[in-house]
Amino acid sequence: MNISVLGCGRWGAFLAWYVSHIGHKVMLWGRANSDNLKELRINRSNQYLKLSRDVELTDSLEKAITFGDIILISISAQKLRDFSKRLKEVGNLENKKYVLCMKGLESSTGKRLSQVFKEEMGFGIKSAVWLGPGHVQDFLKGIPNCMVIGSEDIELTKIIVNALNSDLIRFYYGQDLIGNEVGAATKNVIGIAAGMLDGLGYSSLKGALMARGTREISKLVRAMGGNDITIYGLSHLGDYEATLFSENSHNRQFGEDFVKNIKFEKLAEGVSTIEALSILSSKYNIELPICKALYEVIFNNKDAAKELLDLFLRPVKFEFI
Repeated sequence: MNISVLGCGRWGAFLAWYVSHIGHKVMLWGRANSDNLKELRINRSNQYLKLSRDVELTDSLEKAITFGDIILISISAQKLRDFSKRLKEVGNLENKKYVLCMKGLESSTGKRLSQVFKEEMGFGIKSAVWLGPGHVQDFLKGIPNCMVIGSEDIELTKIIVNALNSDLIRFYYGQDLIGNEVGAATKNVIGIAAGMLDGLGYSSLKGALMARGTREISKLVRAMGGNDITIYGLSHLGDYEATLFSENSHNRQFGEDFVKNIKFEKLAEGVSTIEALSILSSKYNIELPICKALYEVIFNNKDAAKELLDLFLRPVKFEFI
């Protein structure tokens, strides 16, 4: 099967490596002025991996769309709307299967990425999401993990899972698109909180953060029409180890660096997700204490130690009411 990967950052390059590794023909697209693409063209490698000669590199979006039966999209979540408009201008979009391979919510609207994609591309487009735990560094060491493919069409989900499944990544069928997308996006937010706790020397509170984080987000998912149990699956709780504890997690590292006043140079999608959650909290009238505390710290310059400790030292109450 021909698979195109759009986006050649850390995860996009890995996706190209992975689908080539399991036997597909692969084309990897990047912007003509992308430093990532330039490095791959010169060395066939980046700081994480080396691509085989079988992976074709291109800066032609039209060529990449024409080539792929399945199109994997791995770009910044906040750029998806504009990128989707660009895709639509390219044309030749029919009979393609699109898979969104990033985690986030649109910061200006709170919308899920699958909603953004369909609004711009048309609701007849076949699309799915690829979510769940796993770091490039671990996969390249041969360490396996479990992930999720989800869509509104179970037959599409099955086709994509069958194409992508391997001993390195075992896929599950996502049964709740709302819960999976919101869960995947918000685990990055909990990851930022975990990093702040690490940076402040309060790492022992990460257990409480995990317990309260899942509870908080499950209420939001239920209010949005999803299944609150989904939050306890792979897309959210199942991704906590890779996000709240790993040195490879950009979001956890962002949180730690933030409280230490160290500038973080890489992409931490959870920051934009915090903005989106502020919108969703108001829209659905759901209290999101962790998300609110992070918003106050990052966007209103409130004291991180005070805001985070107040989360766990709130007035005495029953745990599960």
